[in-house]
Parts: sequence; C-alpha cells; structure tokens
Amino acid sequence: MADTRDTGLAATCVEKCKNYVKTKKGTILAAEILISLVILICYAASLYGGYSAVAICEMVFAIFIFVIFMMEMDKQFQLVNWAWTDFFRAAIGAALYLITSVICVAGGAGDGARIAGGVFGILAGILFSYDAYLTFMDIKNPAGN
Repeated sequence: MADTRDTGLAATCVEKCKNYVKTKKGTILAAEILISLVILICYAASLYGGYSAVAICEMVFAIFIFVIFMMEMDKQFQLVNWAWTDFFRAAIGAALYLITSVICVAGGAGDGARIAGGVFGILAGILFSYDAYLTFMDIKNPAGN
C-alpha cells in the first residue's frame, strides 16, 4: 500500500525554516528566541518569577516576526510596514530587557537564578539593540548603498 499522505507543505515549511535561519536576520531572530527561553527558565527558577513576563512576551513576539519573515508573509500583507514593526519590537525589547536586568542584578542577592537571568537579560538587551540598529539601517538605506 502506498503512503498517500501529503508531506509537501511540511517539507516546504522545514526547508524555509532551514534556509531562513542561515540568513543574518534569521540567525539574529533565532538567537533572540533562544536567549529569551534561557532567561525565561532562569526567572522561572528564581524566587521572584514575575520578571518572566518580559521574557515570555519578547519570545512570542520574536517567534511571530520569525514566522512572518520565514514564510515571506511580509510580502503578502503589505498593509503593515513590517520593517518598522520589527524595529519597534526590537527597540522596546532591548529597553525592557536592559531595565529589568539591571533591577534583577542589583537586587538579586542570594538568588542565583535571578542574577543569572539578569546577566542573560543584559546580553539579550545588547542582542535586541543590535537587531534594532540593523533594522533601522535597512529602513534608512533600503537599497544597501
């Protein structure tokens, strides 16, 4: 009996994901998702789990933008300016991570997981800032001149 399942769509999605992660923007978004997951784990293990809200929100937003750009839906839904959307996502994420991380590192005495989350949060703030910078440069100079 032949296998009649249609695996074309799943294979296409996996191939698009593999190809998109190889791009500069795809690598940055994948790194943002992974570091947000690490921060979420650190904050969830700490005594003050409330800081995990920033990591959850930023991870969900990064996954959303990753899927939009990976599936090239930004070319289909032109009502939204995706470059500016991505810029504001990255800039706000950088600010939130830096603010919460400084608070966690400064006040986390005795809570190693909170301090670790704060240190990773500072690194995430730098990564999100870099993403915002690259996105702004693409907006400012779209032709690459």
